[in-house]
Amino acid sequence: MTATQPHRASPLTPAELASIRRPFRGARLLPGRAYHDDSFLEFERDEWFFRDWIAVGRAEEMPQPGSFILRDYFGESVLLVRGRDDVIRAFYNVCRHRGTAVEERDCGKAVRFQCPYHAWIYDLDGRLIRTKHTEDLEDFSHATFGLTPIRAEVWGGWVFLCFNDATPGLETYLGDWFAHHAGFGRDYARLRRAARLEYNVAANWKIVAENYSECYHCPGVHPLLNKLTPYDLGEDFFPSGPWKGGWMVFANGCETMSIDGQRHGRPLLYARDREEARRIYYYILWPNLIVSVHPDYVLTHQAWPDGPNRSKVVCDLYVDVDSAGSVDVSGAVEFWDITNREDYHVVELQQQGTRSRSWEAGRYSNQEASVHAFDLMCADRYAMDGERFRREARTEVANAEKRLAGRAGASRTASVAPASGSKPAG
Repeated sequence: MTATQPHRASPLTPAELASIRRPFRGARLLPGRAYHDDSFLEFERDEWFFRDWIAVGRAEEMPQPGSFILRDYFGESVLLVRGRDDVIRAFYNVCRHRGTAVEERDCGKAVRFQCPYHAWIYDLDGRLIRTKHTEDLEDFSHATFGLTPIRAEVWGGWVFLCFNDATPGLETYLGDWFAHHAGFGRDYARLRRAARLEYNVAANWKIVAENYSECYHCPGVHPLLNKLTPYDLGEDFFPSGPWKGGWMVFANGCETMSIDGQRHGRPLLYARDREEARRIYYYILWPNLIVSVHPDYVLTHQAWPDGPNRSKVVCDLYVDVDSAGSVDVSGAVEFWDITNREDYHVVELQQQGTRSRSWEAGRYSNQEASVHAFDLMCADRYAMDGERFRREARTEVANAEKRLAGRAGASRTASVAPASGSKPAG
């Protein structure tokens, strides 16, 4: 594995860090530089994406021993392969001889990997097993010249990488993330991808994450979504691990997030009772795995930086393995393509505006505690002082279902009440 690199200096001033870490009703957003300056992206790349555990793929992409995929990870070519022992491993795709890329295909199946230049051969577990004309070299052995490994672990079918030897193991690092989902009985390893949408967005990856973290914008930006799930009804989780999340409720008569709000026979995934079947659960697992648990499918988004001002967003829709290929998800896919495009239009406008010399770090509304929760995760990691600030709740979040029922009752009453100034019939 690669040696731990020295830390970069924080790109935020102590005053900026303090302003973000205040309780959210008195806090400020990240400064404009955080969305535009190369220095911020360089810091995030080295201190976050190359030190923390990051989800980069799914185990089912490598279904059999010898199955492999390549990932371009911030300019590093990474080879992920399932071994004969069924363990998924990751390596730098670099021959230890002259630095040639060992594998050229994006995916496939291999018995072993042979460098296309001088034919050094590596086994599926990365061991160097054959070289020509090296028998008389000093301080050289096959045992010490295998492919350089990268730490890899699997949880819920997602494959995570960590490039830093000093970072704790995945389960320790993620804290209460494992237990939270286990408490709902969610076995994400059973998921299979049913659809994928991809977008090139002219906005910083953090702006994409902040947009996902609130529905304050939904009435004006997402008219269809706002009909299916009221923007101001939901509750938050208060985790100790590197994630944020919460849930929202469906409007009466809606079953899921799709063009018409109906499941059309798609079976429930994880809902254990009627209450859970009436909710959508939203999460961001640090730094960029967005997970939305719907009654009948799971949706993920990942925004990958493409410079400070652009992101590539990959949106995947998953169903249970027993439903894969047999259920129609076109209504949900169409809904999310519309919703994603509506989001990316406004985040691109935000990217433009935050470039202005006139803009100072803004304030959170009382509906944006989850935006603040994401920004706190950023601020804590910009600070590198070991402190972790806890998020707060948005205004009036308790008893969301009761408040929804109350609104429905009020609406029915209004629909039968006489108009102002009119007389009752009779």
